[in-house]
Amino acid sequence: MHKTLWVCLVVLGLCALAVSQDQPKRGPSTAEERTRFVTLTHKLEQNPLDKSLYEDTRWALQWIEDVPDITVDVCPQLLGQDFMESRYRYANQVMGQVVLGNVTFLIEHPDKKGDRVAQYTAGVESALKAYKGILRADPVPSRPLEELLRLQSEGKLVDFVKTTAKDCQTGEQAGL
Repeated sequence: MHKTLWVCLVVLGLCALAVSQDQPKRGPSTAEERTRFVTLTHKLEQNPLDKSLYEDTRWALQWIEDVPDITVDVCPQLLGQDFMESRYRYANQVMGQVVLGNVTFLIEHPDKKGDRVAQYTAGVESALKAYKGILRADPVPSRPLEELLRLQSEGKLVDFVKTTAKDCQTGEQAGL
């Protein structure tokens, strides 16, 4: 129950980022910051439990909150209701990776800003890469994530994301 509460708090914290940014705290993101962010996201996909990346991850989360020129919708349901209720030990890392993957997608594909399904799919795929990295370090599986891997291997992940995205509230945005 404690882990479920913690996951809910993380999700609520991400939603709190959705507060309107009428007055940006800073100027737009720089090319160097975007490159740093994308590089970190890909490192975390490969080795999400690397403690040497914790400080960079804190920077990235603050950067997401601060930059006024990149915004993404937050959809906690993307990993499934079962995941939200699970007591998976690394739920926070996986949930965080969804957001990092969303932002990275928008940085790499600014022309797809309005394509929520593509954005959400990229976030889930990033989280699944991180999940595989977690399994290499600690081979305790998550049933909901295993189900998403199955959908991905069958080419059905985009359809799942499309269906799930309908349940997401538009406007639950983080100033990303």
